[in-house]
Amino acid sequence: MAVRKAGRIAAAVAATALVAMGAAACGPEDITGNGGSSVEESAPASDSSGGGGADAKAPSADTAALADVPASVKGGVITVGDPQAGHTVKLYEDARCPICKKFEETGAQALVKPLAEGKVKVQYTLASFLDKNLGGHGSVNAANALRASVDAGKFPQFHAAVFANQPESETEDAYTPEFLLKIAGKVDGLRGPAFDKAVKNVTYKKWVGEAMQSFTDDGMQGTPSVFIDGEKPDNNALFDKAAFAKELKASGIS
Repeated sequence: MAVRKAGRIAAAVAATALVAMGAAACGPEDITGNGGSSVEESAPASDSSGGGGADAKAPSADTAALADVPASVKGGVITVGDPQAGHTVKLYEDARCPICKKFEETGAQALVKPLAEGKVKVQYTLASFLDKNLGGHGSVNAANALRASVDAGKFPQFHAAVFANQPESETEDAYTPEFLLKIAGKVDGLRGPAFDKAVKNVTYKKWVGEAMQSFTDDGMQGTPSVFIDGEKPDNNALFDKAAFAKELKASGIS
């Protein structure tokens, strides 16, 4: 128990240092682990602890521009945007990763306009390794709810809302089904019997494991990992909207 607690503290300190330095990744302690990256079958479907009592924040108003942008699922990947778009941005994220939140609130904002205009599609691979690193089930719960939001036609808005409501401490297991439903209540038209049931029952737990396996199979070592048409942009550009817009423009996306 003491060893595990020490590991959690070390992980939290490392994450804090990464944010302070503007570094570009939260990393799994052991991606392959005991035979792979699948979600633990023993994880409970719900958890009444964490952020259930907190007020939820609405997503950025900018996400309204993505209301009509389609989202689809193939294997462990969620694709947002016109499937025929000439450019592809691949994003690897864990909902509990503070560096991912930093990217979503800065550089990723440069994707809103080209996404809305059909110039690019964004492929999301949702990892959940931070549950293993830090304990809890927040990453799995969030990835499950995000998968359910695709069926409801509200993935871009809910994705933005999930990161807007990320707790200040990476070690806080705030993404309970209860709190995720509160967050969903901030997205017009998302709540409904099918979505609520999927969140409460962690209906897509198997898919969450598939997404984590996709992360591993692609050789990722941390989040956020970003690729523009297969090329890695300058890490320093990830956390500034104008700088990331220049990276996109250099690839023909504007």
